[in-house]
Amino acid sequence: MKSQAIIEFGKPLQEVEIPTPTPTGSEVLLKVHNAGVCHSDVHIHDGYFDMGGGAKLPMANMKLPHTLGHEIEGEVVAVGPDVKGIEVGARYAAFPWIGCGKCPSCLRGEENLCVGGPRQLGCSNGCPGGYATHVMVPHPKYLIDYGKTDPALGAAYMCSGLTAYAAMKKVGHLGPDDQVLVVGVGGVGMMGVQFAKAMFGKGPLAADIDDAKLEAAKKAGASATYNTKDPEAAKKLMGDTKGGAYAVVDFVGSEKSFAFASQAVRRGGKVIIVGLFGGAMSMPIPMFPFRTISIGGSMTGSLGETHEMMELVRAGKVDPIPYSKRPMSAASQTLDDLREGKITGRVVLTP
Repeated sequence: MKSQAIIEFGKPLQEVEIPTPTPTGSEVLLKVHNAGVCHSDVHIHDGYFDMGGGAKLPMANMKLPHTLGHEIEGEVVAVGPDVKGIEVGARYAAFPWIGCGKCPSCLRGEENLCVGGPRQLGCSNGCPGGYATHVMVPHPKYLIDYGKTDPALGAAYMCSGLTAYAAMKKVGHLGPDDQVLVVGVGGVGMMGVQFAKAMFGKGPLAADIDDAKLEAAKKAGASATYNTKDPEAAKKLMGDTKGGAYAVVDFVGSEKSFAFASQAVRRGGKVIIVGLFGGAMSMPIPMFPFRTISIGGSMTGSLGETHEMMELVRAGKVDPIPYSKRPMSAASQTLDDLREGKITGRVVLTP
């Protein structure tokens, strides 16, 4: 098997060739057909997450070489002796947010929040991902039926879709005049627009620094758009919504995006931070009770939420987001393009 792997953090990926593994026990070997490129891949490739103020959280425990890619769709080519009911030749997406199965989070069905030793495909140490010709899935329960969905989007739903769906679930019930604001309409944010429509029965507001992305969001169903480069954008949104959005979902996670989100959320509302761009935030403590706002985070989603999400997708209730395909050999260039904000929607790599 061949893969595009990190040999040195921050340096171009290199092709690595190793013997194709043979599944044992409950393992399933997939031949990769589609592998989505996610902003998390950029951070892992960089070798750190930006904590703000010059501080960095390094990927110190990541052993190299490492194969990125956690949005995976492929064909079953071999199964371990303990696997039942999975046919060679069948196509599935792979749920990548696999936990240890034993810690309190895993026992709650929240493997994506595992604290006992996660085994996340493409993200965890010793768990190679989908920037490869093949990937090993540890158990058939992590194989996801994507129905008649475009296989490339089937892959993308495993992170960008699931992340958006789980974040929107945290919004909760909306009143008749409540609005949801999506901040950042890149690949995950565009999924957020689609799931907001499907879950709340109306398009969300959308904010970004890129007019082209805002136009794409408007075409995808956003009810109104705001360019955050405009110094009057937050004021205009407050006026349009009679006091601000009830919930702001920040798919960027930068100091500037959080600053806009905190201005745009109304009293009694909530800010849900999803993006990992980096930086730090601060707010006077009395403002929390005065404004009665809540600020929380959302990280991918659980296996149960994946099945909930795919019910919506298979039922045709979620419009597809724009995507483009590139050969696996273009993985490094794609990471650079995503890092520089040059991609609208999703890029999917094909071996």
